[in-house]
Amino acid sequence: MTLAPAEPPLEPLPDEARDWLIVELAKPEYQAAKPTLIDMIGQAIRDWLATLFTGSAGAPPLAAILVTLAIVIGIVVVAIVVSGAPRANRRSARTDTLFGVEEARTAAAMRADAEAAARRGDWSAAIADRYRAIARGLTERDVVHAMPGTTAREFAALAAAAFPSESGRLDRAAAAFDDVRYLGRRGGEPEYRELAELDARLAAARPVLEETRA
Repeated sequence: MTLAPAEPPLEPLPDEARDWLIVELAKPEYQAAKPTLIDMIGQAIRDWLATLFTGSAGAPPLAAILVTLAIVIGIVVVAIVVSGAPRANRRSARTDTLFGVEEARTAAAMRADAEAAARRGDWSAAIADRYRAIARGLTERDVVHAMPGTTAREFAALAAAAFPSESGRLDRAAAAFDDVRYLGRRGGEPEYRELAELDARLAAARPVLEETRA
């Protein structure tokens, strides 16, 4: 008597069914369709944003408005940090170099250093710093726009165009600066006092171009 070949059971046992399912899902076509971790994170973010921007009667909820505002503020802050304030950038580009020397002091700091040198009788240092203070002060006010290679006498000529009545004093101030800075001459109190007076006069005066615009 010949026996018929055994047929697989139509209803496998639970353990057999689990094994068959694992083998089937391991096939490449199923793995390719499986969402990646990035897909799942992206979907979670999209779902979260959708909940923020879903409001009643078509109006965005308060949370969505606050999130949008925070994003805009963040972009502005990053832009300022990266590029800096426009005026600050212009100022640093013009004043980092002064008469061929890297110079980071403000006009007020230079005046203070000049006065300190004058009190100890170092008139050469006082004259040099006071002329630098004059130049830096006019640059900070956007009155004179000098290039890094501008000399003391060239700066005096540029300043005289804005303050014609001070032309002679500016020329003498530039000469005094060159004397103590480059020619090694010792300055004196009269030259420094004239420079200090000129500095004060220029600080209180209005440039010719401003008066014309007014």
